[in-house]
Amino acid sequence: MARNISESLKGKKRPRETDTEAETSDIDQILSLEENLTFSDTLVALRIMREQFPQIDKPIPTFILRSQLYSSVEDRTQVDRDLETLRREKVLRIFKLNTGQDDHAIMFLDDYLCQVDRIMKRLEDKKEGDIVEVFKWFKSHVIDYKLEPSIEHQELCTLLSLGGKVKDEHISLLMNSGLLTRQLIDPNIYWFAIPNIGSVLKGLSQGRKEVLSLLNRRRYKEMMLAPLEKKHLRFSSLDMRFHLRDLIGSGHLKTVQTATGLVVRVSKD
Repeated sequence: MARNISESLKGKKRPRETDTEAETSDIDQILSLEENLTFSDTLVALRIMREQFPQIDKPIPTFILRSQLYSSVEDRTQVDRDLETLRREKVLRIFKLNTGQDDHAIMFLDDYLCQVDRIMKRLEDKKEGDIVEVFKWFKSHVIDYKLEPSIEHQELCTLLSLGGKVKDEHISLLMNSGLLTRQLIDPNIYWFAIPNIGSVLKGLSQGRKEVLSLLNRRRYKEMMLAPLEKKHLRFSSLDMRFHLRDLIGSGHLKTVQTATGLVVRVSKD
């Protein structure tokens, strides 16, 4: 069994990203969900699930749900430790999702910074140069320093001011671009956010209901994983594999090994 991430990160060089991506792309083409449902290494699971992110027409940032990791790595406590290590090492960022549930998304930091760059480039021709500079300040002074999922207003302004004079328009631009959202309980605190994710969050909620409804209509509230994975969802742009990992990790579904393969079953209340 492969060593866990907390051991493998100590004193070891990270594998080259190009090599890892090539490996995970090959795995994605060959293996079904049943064949690569679980992993012994959190970082390997993250990279493979990034490669397996559903192909969506709209340009949606690639993210992994924490619940999906829980379905893919047996030791949940180890997953949480590994995520904390990777977060502190600035390999990834963790985001609180606005789904009304305790959902957290994970993005590799490089992917997230690419999203910030795309937003900045898109707005450069529409806004005055000085106000678009806030994205550079955000990347250099806020994202690089503040690793937690949220930030208080005064701290945000203080960090941004390391780049230049902060105006209300700067904060509004970051919010309108989808990089920050205000907390409902305390509007003085912002969540860091993933841009362009609104339509996907709606599909996430609807897809969860659709999968559970599909299984609940069956006589024993179960189905073989192999045919279930191939079913197409009507109300979510995310694929069945994405939803199954999520629902298994959150405890709504469970898998049972049988002589003919894995069965996915609705968990009892």
